[in-house]
Amino acid sequence: MSSLAFSSFSLTGLDAQKFLQGQLTLNTEALAENVTHYTAICNLKGRILFGLWLKKINTEHFEIVSTQDQAEALALHIKKYGAFSKMKLEATGVVYPQVKGIQTEFSSNESDITAWEEQAISSGQAWITAATSELFQPQELRLHQRDGVHFDKGCYLGQEIVARLWFKAQPKSWLHLIQGQGEAPAPATQLSNHVQIVNSMSTSHGYIALVIAKPDALHELDLINIDLPEPLNGSVARPQ
Repeated sequence: MSSLAFSSFSLTGLDAQKFLQGQLTLNTEALAENVTHYTAICNLKGRILFGLWLKKINTEHFEIVSTQDQAEALALHIKKYGAFSKMKLEATGVVYPQVKGIQTEFSSNESDITAWEEQAISSGQAWITAATSELFQPQELRLHQRDGVHFDKGCYLGQEIVARLWFKAQPKSWLHLIQGQGEAPAPATQLSNHVQIVNSMSTSHGYIALVIAKPDALHELDLINIDLPEPLNGSVARPQ
């Protein structure tokens, strides 16, 4: 049985969209309503502090889901940075995930979280937990290929670093799906200097995992590199 669980919040009020626009890596103003996207709040070094799923109901109402182990810290962060904004954050309870292509939707209907984990890992849907907070940059996780990052929207936490990596450089390591032997290594585990676990789970043939890795480093380990779905299988660099 999976120990993973998810907590849901509603953020409502006149300033809800404006506040989120200055926090998240995606463009809340351009977001379609009633569609869930995985996105991030970064630290000032451009690394993901909180990963979260966001659904825009309208400009004054957003639904937010995080892993349960990040929920309390995320709520404190929103209340701290939004202390002078006209909005209200409320916890709305435990929710359950279901894979929809390369995205995930949530509802109050109980579902098999272990099955979701396997589907999410297999479809390249990396997610951040307390163990992996502040380790990875959005581009390394291919978040921009899941519509979770907008590079031209203006200021947000960590934006200068994230934008510089996109426009003037490119990551040295990025998201891969692997299959390995033995027990599943825990998230944040370094398999080598250039291969680090993001999410993993045991299978009947060992384990599968999403890792941030330099491609050459994967060849040096006894791992099978599995193709991700088409939208997530290309270069993470900005098209020239």
